[in-house]
Amino acid sequence: MNDTTLEIRTLDPHDETLFVPWYHSYAAALEAAVGVDEAQVYTLDEVRVQWQQPTSDQVRQGYAGLVDGEVVAVGALVLPQLDNLTSAFVEVTVSPGHQRRGHGRAMLAHVEAAAAAAGRTRLTGEVRWAYDHGTDGTGSRDVAFARAAGFELGLSDVQRWLDLPVADTLLDDLAAQAAERHAGYELRSWVGPVPDDLVESWVELDGSLSTEAPMGDLEHETMHADVARLREVEASTALQQRLAYHAVALDPAGTTVVAYSNIMMSAASTIAYQWGTLVRRDHRGHRLGLAVKVANQRLLQRERPDATRISTWNAEVNSHMIGVNEQMGFRPVSRMGEFQKRLA
Repeated sequence: MNDTTLEIRTLDPHDETLFVPWYHSYAAALEAAVGVDEAQVYTLDEVRVQWQQPTSDQVRQGYAGLVDGEVVAVGALVLPQLDNLTSAFVEVTVSPGHQRRGHGRAMLAHVEAAAAAAGRTRLTGEVRWAYDHGTDGTGSRDVAFARAAGFELGLSDVQRWLDLPVADTLLDDLAAQAAERHAGYELRSWVGPVPDDLVESWVELDGSLSTEAPMGDLEHETMHADVARLREVEASTALQQRLAYHAVALDPAGTTVVAYSNIMMSAASTIAYQWGTLVRRDHRGHRLGLAVKVANQRLLQRERPDATRISTWNAEVNSHMIGVNEQMGFRPVSRMGEFQKRLA
């Protein structure tokens, strides 16, 4: 069924009368696609800060699609400002009960036109689907929509959950396994911003994530990373009432971060999010990935005994990190595909 009555308005994140229903439409669409728990929708307050707080590395443009005054479609366009200057991240959702009426196509056309007007020719988007739909999302209506719009699957990811707390005996055993291989390295953990004495090497390692993490068939340029950008992210994190939990491994000289694992958790939630774990290429083979994950798990459980779950994402081809996560007890719950499209 087609419906041509969609009115598309540019989103003002400071206008609560539009922003709040825009957020709820997005949350409802994602929850319908994969389940309420699996959707991993951040709180309204967290998303509000994300959209209201300007940063130097990206510009966000939001769009609300209305029918008879009700927000039924959501569009989002994120334009990198420091790297990947011909790329854009796009997202389109339609509220349950308003799908199959042409609203998604209308919104996507609007978002793509805005991306083209900004000089962007490579679009990247994420699509979520139930775990049972398999690696390529066969049977998912949202995947079919993306493919019909000309997007191609570049990388498949799996969401995994770890129920908390993890038994101290398991953490002790895993830490002992890792310790056999990382003699000479120092493990260090903390809560909050990255300390000044570690920040330069932390940023250098974090900046390599875009090239060191599995990218599949995705086209992506090296991400710009510097201390100023990190401090902006940390300031936004504080406004969102989130705390970062860090564990790192320092090289034998004790001066350079060569592995890290960081977890983010809101003060208003009992669910934590694993944001990244990475080991510098020339220091792999010492089980540092397992070491920092275990150290950070201990830190989280000590500081937030109310935490009930950690959610993480892994590319399906990242067998090493998946193996580490399975050792710790993570289990798969849903999937996501990273899609790309070239604009003519």
